[in-house]
Amino acid sequence: MSGIENKTTAFEDSAGLEEISISSRGQLKDICRRFLKNRAAVLGLIIIVILVVCALFPGQISGFDYARPNLRMRYLPLSAEHWMGTDELGRDIFTRVIWGCRTSLTIGLSSVVIACVIGTAVGCVAGFYGGWLDNVLMRCIDVLLAVPNLLLGISIVAALGNSIPNLILAIGLGLMSSFARVTRSAVITVRGEQYIEAARSTGASNLRIIWKYVLPNAMAPIIVQVSMGIATAILTISGLSFIGLGVPAPTPEWGGMLSTGRQFIRDHWNLITFPGVAIMITVFAFNLFGDGLRDALDPRLKS
Repeated sequence: MSGIENKTTAFEDSAGLEEISISSRGQLKDICRRFLKNRAAVLGLIIIVILVVCALFPGQISGFDYARPNLRMRYLPLSAEHWMGTDELGRDIFTRVIWGCRTSLTIGLSSVVIACVIGTAVGCVAGFYGGWLDNVLMRCIDVLLAVPNLLLGISIVAALGNSIPNLILAIGLGLMSSFARVTRSAVITVRGEQYIEAARSTGASNLRIIWKYVLPNAMAPIIVQVSMGIATAILTISGLSFIGLGVPAPTPEWGGMLSTGRQFIRDHWNLITFPGVAIMITVFAFNLFGDGLRDALDPRLKS
């Protein structure tokens, strides 16, 4: 009889797992369908895909050297050979914009990964345990929130130097507080659910409950915050580069291109127009994608 009962239990467990798997696939299909209905979000996704392709294959898209100067080719206008003209050192602007896409996306994604890992960990601990630990952690986060991201970035980069790793660290620490706040709010909403109490009753540790039950059910706002954070990170990178604390030369970066080209704005508009448009389109695309993703993950937020 015990063998029959074990087989029955195993069958019920497998059936339950299959039902959960089918339910998860159904939810994913619903999310994709709601996302694809949002034309603005789809437009943002298409632009992001194009930007990623440009960042992955800049050398194949443009055959010019982004760093080698050619003073005989200075200030050339737009042409079939130089689609965006050339800059004050004779370098092809289109090539530098494409390579700048790689720089901005690399720093933006890396800094958001750091902010997401640290901020999510802090938010999970604060939201799950509550009490004095929550108060201490959130007051520290409030101190970081009181300092603008650009000002915090200036302080860190000025102290450590304007290398790419230091930029990633500075921007990541600036974005961490937003991830901690969002994660804490999501965890507080989830921690009172019945399945959390059921997991506690089975003797599961707090770490296992957070990792297996709380965090997966709080991921929706975190995913949206990632897309928004990348846009914020790219703006911060451009701002730091514009004031001379960003990516060191000759590595192309959109904010740095704006900074070097602003003195020629009256005579050579293309030196600042195309890097500025690149920043605008990139931030616009990530904002559209983030808004659409938010509405798809939680349709109650859609007005």
